[in-house]
Amino acid sequence: MTYAHRAATFRALHRTGDPLLLPNAWDHASAAALAHGGFPAIGTTSLGVAAAAGKRDATGDAREETLRLARGLARLPALITVDIEGGFSERPEEVAALAAELARAGVVGVNIEDGRPDGTLTDTARQCELIHAVKETVPELFVNARTDTYWMGGGGVAETERRAAAYRLAGADGLFVPALQDEKVISGLVAAFDVPLNVLFAPGGVTYRRLAELGVRRVSSGSLLFRAALHGAVEAARAIARGGAVPEGLPSYADAADLCAAYDAEGA
Repeated sequence: MTYAHRAATFRALHRTGDPLLLPNAWDHASAAALAHGGFPAIGTTSLGVAAAAGKRDATGDAREETLRLARGLARLPALITVDIEGGFSERPEEVAALAAELARAGVVGVNIEDGRPDGTLTDTARQCELIHAVKETVPELFVNARTDTYWMGGGGVAETERRAAAYRLAGADGLFVPALQDEKVISGLVAAFDVPLNVLFAPGGVTYRRLAELGVRRVSSGSLLFRAALHGAVEAARAIARGGAVPEGLPSYADAADLCAAYDAEGA
């Protein structure tokens, strides 16, 4: 399958059928397991990638880990989109170069955010320059523009719409508003823009089916699976210490080894 075909297929997942349920992996093994589980597209979680390397999220320090992981994931039988935080640079040409490198590896999408480590939102015009540079360099790459107006409390509906409109004009293929759970606002954004709206799944919040009814076209798991894996590991260890039972249905040693060996990350 050519890159153009893969990119078009990924784009189509946002337009037809049920909303794209995008699970987010943090390493090769987690992505391989998700691909084996039948998910047609897989994203990465910047928190998981950074934390797995002993680094903090959203600081730009995990650029090399993100790129190295992406090269391996692109070999999986799934379409891969990568969270590049704020672009790992403030220079449009450097962000565009990173996007081009990811595309050459086979990655079909990126997620780029406007939140910054100090809890502020970057200047809208500057963020538009980054988005425009990426789209101008790699037109087929699906750019999911994330605004953290709800995540960081940097603004309400008006600011979200303003930023979303600017990012769309800059070339964004999708809009992502994490922490948004207000059904009225969600349906309003769906109606206001001609590109897919991405919402972050929140346990106890709006369900996947309800988001579908509201017109959301992409639902991400974010760092949820990574955090669930950490919790599961600790609970399994505690179960051993208590003499209790570990969860049933775990992959065997051979299953895990074969799964990860089936797609050689080092060969990417």
